[in-house]
Amino acid sequence: MIKHTVCFKLKDNSPEECNKAAQILRSMDGNVELLRGIEVGVDFLHSPRSYDIILQVLLDDEKALEEYQNDEYHCSVVKKHMHSVAESSVAIDFKL
Repeated sequence: MIKHTVCFKLKDNSPEECNKAAQILRSMDGNVELLRGIEVGVDFLHSPRSYDIILQVLLDDEKALEEYQNDEYHCSVVKKHMHSVAESSVAIDFKL
């Protein structure tokens, strides 16, 4: 199993924008068949080093991760929105 984790810092980290982004990330559940699990969280601490949103998805293997990166829904809906609202992001992919 592979865990793909991405943390996003939004340009506008108001509660409304964070919740909208979180909803769009969660919309992959049921729309991206490769996912074996998904977690989305919104930061409540708002410290200077905090990121605003975390996305964690569980995938079968490295092949599934590559397919996920090119999935139609992921690219046309989720990536499109997140690239437009994110100031920056960091990611890590690891094997469980």
